[in-house]
Amino acid sequence: MTSIRRWLLGWLIFGLAAASGAAGFGIFHTAREEAGELFDYELRTVALSLPSNLAGAGDGEHRNPDLGDLADDRVVIEIWDRSGNLIYHSRQAPVFSRLPAGFSTVERGENHWRTFGVEQRDRYVQVAQPISVREDLALKLALHTLWPLGVLVPVTIVLVLLVVARGLAPIGGLTRALTTRSLDSLEPLHLDGSVPVEIKPLVQALNDLLQRLNVASQAQRTFIADAAHELRSPLAALKLQLQAASRDGSLKGEGQTLERVEGRVNRIIHLVQQLLTLAREDAHPVTSMVPVSLRRIGEQVVGDFSLLAETREIDLGLECEDARANYDVYTVLAEPHGMSVLLGNLINNAIRHTPRGGRVDVILKRSGERVGFNVVDSGSGIPAAEIERVFDRFYRGEEAQGDGSGLGLAIVARIAARHQLQLSLRNNVGRPGLCVSVFGLTAVEVTVPVAVKS
Repeated sequence: MTSIRRWLLGWLIFGLAAASGAAGFGIFHTAREEAGELFDYELRTVALSLPSNLAGAGDGEHRNPDLGDLADDRVVIEIWDRSGNLIYHSRQAPVFSRLPAGFSTVERGENHWRTFGVEQRDRYVQVAQPISVREDLALKLALHTLWPLGVLVPVTIVLVLLVVARGLAPIGGLTRALTTRSLDSLEPLHLDGSVPVEIKPLVQALNDLLQRLNVASQAQRTFIADAAHELRSPLAALKLQLQAASRDGSLKGEGQTLERVEGRVNRIIHLVQQLLTLAREDAHPVTSMVPVSLRRIGEQVVGDFSLLAETREIDLGLECEDARANYDVYTVLAEPHGMSVLLGNLINNAIRHTPRGGRVDVILKRSGERVGFNVVDSGSGIPAAEIERVFDRFYRGEEAQGDGSGLGLAIVARIAARHQLQLSLRNNVGRPGLCVSVFGLTAVEVTVPVAVKS
């Protein structure tokens, strides 16, 4: 996969390294050449600055001239008189033959020497210096000219890294804005700060796509809601007509046949109600949180399903782990209708999958500032392989019983996601049944009127 960051950094650093190498090579050789010219100038200066009375073989009778740092560089001085006789040469220095005036390069033994000769009024002066010494000094001087470049290269690389990271920061912000969004968030993107010109068309295209998706999603939700609403009324009327015809004898048939027809109608009515509920939940992705008593919602929902539980001979109850406080410790920030639907679907699902004589308990609990509840039944539970799929819409397990539609837990998951709650399912340990845990509601102090159910 091609990376813009890697591509930019690779080529910028490679170009910088190549340019720095070429510049360093040029600077190094230019410095060496200039150092050679400087040493030639020093040889000429030494030759022209020698005292006129300098004579002898450098054996101590005459004091050697003060050459400063050049004395360490093995400078050889030789002087001939007008008759061509050698009248002076440096102590322990090799004697060169007289060379033509000006600069020359000669070889003596295994060494090469750079010489300079000048014709004066009554003498001829010749000064020589080893090439190896000149090269060593020139190399040191050239290397000294490269240290600013050695500091510039890593500083420039760090600057390139920072500039590239800064330049690509809007792309990272766009990525974070998309990855942190929920599945139902189709609002336009708004990046922090001004959007760069280069990625502004991309942001505009994404916003246009999000707008079209929002329109299509809204149309789909509206269609489902309208269809469910339109189906609910004729189905309810059909059920009433079926019951009326059965009572007055106008509908004839076997009792089991009528029961099966009524059961099918009831199942269709339940499916339509679930579809309508799911459509309403999808149509309201934003939750308006208000203080609500989870305990009172639990009491009302348990009361609503008590008749169904008695019909199936199921013990349905509500428990509170911390019921001895002087105030309602289960007052939370939530959407009342949504919490009623969530708890109602869990209780309905538990009753439908619990055999006669079973038990369904709703247990409220609080931990610090977090409130939640468990719905525990004594049914058959869910196979481990199907636990991750039971929240899918219209999914019913292979061992599912009853006349459910496969939408109850999908609605529960949708409401829990809107409230940002932790939803988990697990089979009971050591006994049959299932435990559905909902946790993460924020507790509030009871200082304002509390909503119960809308």
